[in-house]
Amino acid sequence: MPVYEYECVDCGKSFEIQQKMADAPLTVCPECDGTVKKLMSMSSFQLKGGGWYADGYASANGGAAKPAVPATTAPAAAPACPSGGSCAGCPAAAAS
Repeated sequence: MPVYEYECVDCGKSFEIQQKMADAPLTVCPECDGTVKKLMSMSSFQLKGGGWYADGYASANGGAAKPAVPATTAPAAAPACPSGGSCAGCPAAAAS
């Protein structure tokens, strides 16, 4: 359950309370029965560790940065096919 922070307008006391999100906000101070207002607090939720980036996905290499690849680099050529590029004589093509 979330923790909400309130402050009494009359006595100035600040306090926190656990409430369901569906519960109505408090209106009465538990100390002096004065009017309370809900405060905006910092969230305690934090993402820590490697791999949490703007895209929201963890990296496969444990958070290590990928080396930069220049845009002019051509992709690596596929290994030469032993059958000369024809799938007719390939044992892998016959098995599928």
